[in-house]
Amino acid sequence: MNIKLEAVIVPVSDVDRAKAFYEKLGFRLDIDIVSENFRGIQFTPPRSETSMIFGKGVTSGRSGSADLVLAVDNVDAAREDLIARGVEVSEVFHYASGPFNNAVENPRVAGRDPQGRSYYSFASFEDPDGNGWLLQEITTRLPGRIDSAATMFGSASDLASALRRAEAAHGEHEKRTGERDANWPDWYAKYVVAEQAGTELPQ
Repeated sequence: MNIKLEAVIVPVSDVDRAKAFYEKLGFRLDIDIVSENFRGIQFTPPRSETSMIFGKGVTSGRSGSADLVLAVDNVDAAREDLIARGVEVSEVFHYASGPFNNAVENPRVAGRDPQGRSYYSFASFEDPDGNGWLLQEITTRLPGRIDSAATMFGSASDLASALRRAEAAHGEHEKRTGERDANWPDWYAKYVVAEQAGTELPQ
């Protein structure tokens, strides 16, 4: 069965204020539907498959009660981008007892993860209602975290870089075999998919 997290609902008290805030963040406005006693707005963060929904008559949840996470490949760069957009963002931090562990006293420790591990460095900010957002730096996905059948690239530049890496690896492959590989497109495809999924690369 194909199941994906499509959207999360975020409770807000002032719809127009929230809309202006998320536009400022650079989120894409997908819909803004108005009818009697109802207004529904959907935004999608850049390159995200999951969207967020808020509005009037959408949820009975208390405004400001949501906690959400944005995956970024560079927490420092993401933080600087948000600050340039006028958003107040915390300093970069890591958790004393591992990601999201707030069960200990003083769980947040200033500075990046000392070991530079993927998933371990964060920054945080809030929307006008107090809904909390975490920026989590993810540079390498855990094994099995990426569906190898759903390879995706955020831009033509990202795909071009992947193809260049495949080209270089394929050159080494031909040196090892001592033969020219006429079926290089299939080899490139297997390499690109395996690299993104974190599985064993073709040799």
